[in-house]
Order: sequence, then C-alpha cells, then structure tokens
Amino acid sequence: MQPTIPMSAHRKSSLGAKHLRRVALLLTVCGWLTAAMTLGWTLGLLHLIGWQAAMIPAPGVLAGLLAVWFAGRGRPYLGGAIQCGALYVVVCLTCAFLDQTTDQMPRTTHLFLVPLATGMYMGLRGSPKLWRHGIVAFIFLTFVVLACTALVGEPAHNLPDELRVIGGKANTVAAAVAMYLAMHIMQADVEARNAYEADLREAIRTGQLALHYQPQVDQDGQVLGAEALLRWPHPRRGMISPAEFIPLAEKTGLILPMGDWVLDAACGHLAELSSHPDTAHLTISVNISVHQVREPDFVVKAMAAIERHKVDPQRLKMELTESVFARDMDDLISKMKALKQYGVCFSLDDFGTGYSSLSYLKRLPLDQLKIDQAFVRDLLTQPRDLAIAKTIVDLGTSLNMAVMAEGVETREQRQILENMGCKQFQGYLFGKPMPLAALREQAAQAPPSGPATNPPPGEPDEPRLETPAHA
Repeated sequence: MQPTIPMSAHRKSSLGAKHLRRVALLLTVCGWLTAAMTLGWTLGLLHLIGWQAAMIPAPGVLAGLLAVWFAGRGRPYLGGAIQCGALYVVVCLTCAFLDQTTDQMPRTTHLFLVPLATGMYMGLRGSPKLWRHGIVAFIFLTFVVLACTALVGEPAHNLPDELRVIGGKANTVAAAVAMYLAMHIMQADVEARNAYEADLREAIRTGQLALHYQPQVDQDGQVLGAEALLRWPHPRRGMISPAEFIPLAEKTGLILPMGDWVLDAACGHLAELSSHPDTAHLTISVNISVHQVREPDFVVKAMAAIERHKVDPQRLKMELTESVFARDMDDLISKMKALKQYGVCFSLDDFGTGYSSLSYLKRLPLDQLKIDQAFVRDLLTQPRDLAIAKTIVDLGTSLNMAVMAEGVETREQRQILENMGCKQFQGYLFGKPMPLAALREQAAQAPPSGPATNPPPGEPDEPRLETPAHA
C-alpha cells in the first residue's frame, strides 16, 4: 500500500542509507587502524622472531585494506564481514601464540573482541535474530575464555614482557577508539529513529500523509478502479521511502492509526469519485494490514468509515495478503463475512507468494485473486512463471472470482495474460500512481488503443502496509 519512489529519493531520505554511511565511516577508520597495527606487528615480528610469528598478524593487513576498499564502494557489510572474520582469527591466534598471560603482563589482544562483537551486532541488523545473537554471543564467549584463562604452557613465540607492555597500551587505546566509534553509531541510529518516529506520529496526526492511486483496467483499457498507495511528503526531508517508514510504523505500533487514516481517506476519495458521473463506477482497493485485521474493533471501524463518507460499500475493495492467514483463521473469516454481508469486496493480493493453501480459497469470501508481479515480470522468459500465472487464472475463473494481474509493464505481458483469460490488469503500462484528480481525468477519457512503445520499467514491489510473512 505504498508509493513508488525514485531511487534517488530513497538514498537521500532513507534511515538505512544514513546508517550505511555511518557503518562505512566506522569500517574505514577501523580498516586503516587494523591495517596499520597489523602491518606494524608483522614487520616487528619478522625482525624480532621470524616469518612464522609474522604470519599470524599478516592477514589483518589485507583484511583492513579490503574493508576500506569495500566501504568506499558502498558495500560496507561485505567489507565488514571480511574484516571481522580475519580479525577474529588473528586475535585468537595472537592470544594463543604471542600474547599469553604471564606473571608480569596480562593478555590484552582479546580486548579487540568487544568492539568486534559490537560491530557484528550492527552489521547483522537485518539478519535472523538467532543468527545475529548467536554470532555475537560466540564472540563474547571467546572474549570471556581468553580473559579468564592463561592457556598455560610454553608457547613457541610468546613475546617478551617488555614488548608486550608497549603493545598492551597500544591495544587498549585502539580497542577503546573502535568501541567508542561503534557506540557513537548505535546512538546516532537511535536518535535518528526517534526523530523519524516523532515526525511520523506528527504526520499521521496532522494528515501530512497522502494517497495516490494506480489505475486498474479491463481488457479494453477502461479504468475499473485504482489501488490506494501511501506516500509521505515530508516538509523538510522530501519524499520518504515507504520501505523506510512502513517498517518503522510496524515496530512502533503506528501502523494501526496509519491504517485507520488510509481507510478513512480512501473512503473520502471514493465519495468524491462517486459524485462525478464519469467516475461513479470506479472502485478503490485498500491494502489492509495484518495488524488491523487482528484488532477486535476492525469491522466496526471499517463500517464507521463507510457510513461517515456515505459511500457504496460495494465500491470499496479490501486487499489482504496471505500473511494474515498465519493464525486465527476463524476470527479472520468471521470478520470478512461480516463486512462481506455489509457489501465490502475482498481481494487476495500477491497470491502464491505466502501461506498458499487451496483451503483458504474454499473458506474465505473472496471476490478477486491478484497475480503477483513476481510471476508477471518473467512471463516471457520463465516457463514456470507462465505456468503459475495460467494456473491462477484458471483457478480463479473456476471459482467464479475475478483475476487481476499486477505489475504489467509491457504489451507482450498483457497479451500473454489476456490469452490466458485474465481480464483485469494493473501496472506501469496503464499508469503510474497518481493523485486523485489525475485518476479522475484518466478515467473520464476514452481507453487508449495502446501505447506506441512500452513504458520504462517500474520500481520494485512496493512494501505493503503489513508485516512480511516471515516475520
């Protein structure tokens, strides 16, 4: 239920982009620090002991330089993974063979594991929690073992205590600097997120958000309706990517008031369309989040919005994705049946990409299936996508449901879908998301015979106003 935003706007306004820049800065500083320190130790060990000892810190030089190289090319996470892996190995080997605790000098190399674990925690922010916490816990476990044990025995290359005193001071300072930078990034992320959350809360309260609409057409090109897509034109930061503020809304609980606003605003726009003879037949599709559906008063709120704007409920279409089927099906079915009896239509969005089950189609009062654009995109090149799309069309037809293909961008895709029996389409071939006035103007015009050339490809799938199915 989101807008399509140019990628340049994504980069300018994204919290993720700012976090990426901070991570790149941290990686650059730590990369040069790692390369300089390990190079110094490599040359010193080569002179004092020999090449066997010098080989222990040597990989850190290459890892540090690679980290700086990847950070400068916008791939800090890859560079960070290389540096963290190399640093972990270098630290463990150094503690085992060069920096063992003695009566005069404790081990200090293991101090680098603390900022290393912190950096991994930030770098794995988008990874599964088990993977993220498991790796960080393993690094801290290694730190505890190295801090609490002396690894008694006579190592082959343990450094003289006089040299280890100097190295220990350098290790402590370097580890403290790296830890400070990591803490700075974490704090900056928290402050940025809090600022965005406050702005988003204010945007919902003051009606700063906006709805644009992407046309939905029939096989003759006549506009049947439109899908509501949410935009956030921030007064200072410009257009903010929905990929940024929808996940933020889900995590902070703002998704509920945002969803209520979208439904109410869509009903208001539907009332405007109904007042014009040329657009009175149009429907508006609204994506309903899994959070909204689970609210006990969801049905009451939906009916209240329809009554408040005095619109025909049959012109309102609620789009659900298969993620809402993950639990409590009986409650979902009862709510859908209540709204269906009231007149609201239901569409199953992104069919085939989530918790697909034919039993859902049997039990749910659905009016429409939407073929996900992931299948439409490669119709011309992937036989399996072609077969899946054909199966969805046949299935919907046999169940007396309308079938709509979304993400249609070329005339070739449309022709193939039409040959399958699909009669409703949505995508850049027929129009980008537009303000209500532009939709009204397009709907009032005669359907075009077809564009002379295919439009440029659209943006990737817009994030829906919901939690991803795997979350």
